[in-house]
Amino acid sequence: MSGKFGELLLIVLIVFVLFGAGKLPRVMGELGRGIRALRNSINSTDDKDL
Repeated sequence: MSGKFGELLLIVLIVFVLFGAGKLPRVMGELGRGIRALRNSINSTDDKDL
């Protein structure tokens, strides 16, 4: 296993243990929305600076 893949697998396993299989899709969806919101705010800040 490569280093990055092993780290990602470890993180997924920890999240799975903490939240369980039932809540995992909801948690991942919320994480995705948070990342998109962060990207949008960064992009809108970059556009205003120009």
